[in-house]
Amino acid sequence: MTTEAKQPPRHAAMDQFPVAGGELLVGGIPLTRLAARVGRTPFYAYDRRLLEARVDALRRALPSGIMLHYAMKANPMPALVAHMARLVDGIDVASAGELKIALDAGADPHHVSFAGPGKQAAELTQAVAAGILVNVESARELPLLAQASDALGVPARVAVRVNPDFELKSSGMKMGGGPKQFGVDAEEVPELLAGIGRAGLAFEGFHLFAGSQNLRAEAIVEAQRKSFELALRLAESAPAPVRFLNLGGGFGIPYFPGEERLDLGPIGDNLAALQAEAAARLPEAELVIELGRYLVGEAGIYVCRVLDRKLSRGHPFLVTDGGLHQHLAASGNFGQVLRKNYPVAIGNRMDDAARESASAVGPLCTPLDLLADRMTLAPAGPGDLVVVFQSGAYGASASPQAFLGHPPVTEVLV
Repeated sequence: MTTEAKQPPRHAAMDQFPVAGGELLVGGIPLTRLAARVGRTPFYAYDRRLLEARVDALRRALPSGIMLHYAMKANPMPALVAHMARLVDGIDVASAGELKIALDAGADPHHVSFAGPGKQAAELTQAVAAGILVNVESARELPLLAQASDALGVPARVAVRVNPDFELKSSGMKMGGGPKQFGVDAEEVPELLAGIGRAGLAFEGFHLFAGSQNLRAEAIVEAQRKSFELALRLAESAPAPVRFLNLGGGFGIPYFPGEERLDLGPIGDNLAALQAEAAARLPEAELVIELGRYLVGEAGIYVCRVLDRKLSRGHPFLVTDGGLHQHLAASGNFGQVLRKNYPVAIGNRMDDAARESASAVGPLCTPLDLLADRMTLAPAGPGDLVVVFQSGAYGASASPQAFLGHPPVTEVLV
């Protein structure tokens, strides 16, 4: 009796970028031509068409009336933020620096919100002056907001970021549940709401963000339902009707072998049910979904050029001009416990039938500088272009670009 060898899991198909003449097309441009247009490698490239297609797909999957916000911490490139501001209903920022980019990009201040556990007094004053919504993370922020309101003659718009008493199961990063630096523990929110009323701040609602990078629709549905029910309970103590209810996001994208794309169907059905319930129980509330990585992650690639091909005891190493200093996440050093490869390809040899097991590394003097570890790739040598897919989120801005004195990476929107 014979048994077939079990095949190792594969990456989800990276078919969002077409191929022509053996080259990846980004924004309709062949990769080698795009590299010549950019003028240097490495670089990040983000495809406008894919950004638009992702937002359009979400609009079709979610019920009409659900507000879609872009969490720009995923990718704060100014040109990309300006493009996203025209596609979505609002922008969520996490610093005064991001607030400036959002406002410069043309985002409507009424639909900009600001979350973060360590907001400085000057940042809160800027937020009040801009007229954006502040997601309060602790009682410390209340007197600072009240002072800014008095000084500017403008009531501070506030929502309470709640640390719920549950977690988003199977999420890559748990942002709520248990002890957390984010938000106000659910059991302490009624007292904070009373403080908001006493301070005369303009209360608008709640922000609940249980976790991120989740590929299980049923887990997201459960978290959204629990978030909604928690908001209903907390609304009983609110100093004004709830007009803003941010149910967070958590939508993931497939990075690693064996992962599949998220099924939006159950999520859309659940949001429709919550929307109907909100119409009766929170009639003034606008339901918001806050997404970062899911909106931009699959629309971006990181491109670096092979400088040298080295054989070490029979194993090929493709030494490139990119690395962990520019793409920390792809190196496995941004939250991974056990390192796993991002989807990687030789972007100018997409039709090459030959394959070999090789590693793509950067120029840094550390063994952590690894972009692809023993991956099956088209044979490559100096001049070829290594592409790291799923690189539109948490790439350049989440990497230690000053490490070892190499130049900063270029970013382009095409």
